[in-house]
Amino acid sequence: MASLYTQQSRNVFRTWLMMGIFLVFVVAIGWFASYYYDSAAILYVAIAIALGMNIWAYWFSDKIAIAQAHAQLADETQYKELHRVVENLAITAGLPKPRVYIINDPAPNAFSTGRDKNHAAIAVTTGLLDMMDDNELQGVIAHELSHVGNRDILVMTAVIVLVGVISVLANIFLRVSMFGGFGGGNNRNNSNVIILIFGVIAIILAPIAATLIELAISRRREYLADASGALLTRYPEGLESALRKLGSYQAPMKTASTTTAHMYITNPYGAHPAGKWVQNLFSTHPPIEKRIEALEGIKV
Repeated sequence: MASLYTQQSRNVFRTWLMMGIFLVFVVAIGWFASYYYDSAAILYVAIAIALGMNIWAYWFSDKIAIAQAHAQLADETQYKELHRVVENLAITAGLPKPRVYIINDPAPNAFSTGRDKNHAAIAVTTGLLDMMDDNELQGVIAHELSHVGNRDILVMTAVIVLVGVISVLANIFLRVSMFGGFGGGNNRNNSNVIILIFGVIAIILAPIAATLIELAISRRREYLADASGALLTRYPEGLESALRKLGSYQAPMKTASTTTAHMYITNPYGAHPAGKWVQNLFSTHPPIEKRIEALEGIKV
């Protein structure tokens, strides 16, 4: 258990580190713009945006993730079995029962979100419920509850807001440069081409920065959640079988997005060639085969 507690502490540290890097990045953009346009107000606005969005990411990123997935609260009568599985495994894990959501999508997948165990949520697709038997469903839910217990969920959900803001700021910076800036500025007339080039580069680098932030969320969290989930159910074969089914599904999710792809248990773009290309490009998940191989080595 010491290794799990160590990983939990590391995940908390990664969250604060990620938010700190985001703060520095936004302030650096603000400083450059304020220097170019000779306006200290721009720097103050950039600092306010960075601080505000860090706070927003901490408190509301789970709601944004749920909204982006078009998830709805799972009715306790209609989805009685799902609620039973979530509640029983949460009790076993010593966690409060998270809110349960349904995503109306034939592609099988699931994710967990929330800033801590007391504000957690699990979302599963209708396709997952249709495809999985009882043992497989328990394996998937145990995996997602392990993300909650291992404190992965804050890192995963905060990425959505912070990455989005970086892209939006770069876009605004480019548009301002193209339309003449904020007015005034001692250097603008002499180097407007330079600032425009910088804006274009920022737009190009924004998705790369987004990818780097997502990749900063170690692949080990998926292996750890798999292992923790297998120990929770005492039946690793259930999760192994679920991963095989998930890995073989061809079609992408209707709500698939590179912004939230890292949150799902498997690649939401499916197993078709295009999906595999995206998975390799945004490789926030280990290959299914390696995850199954790791599970096969677990003895419970």
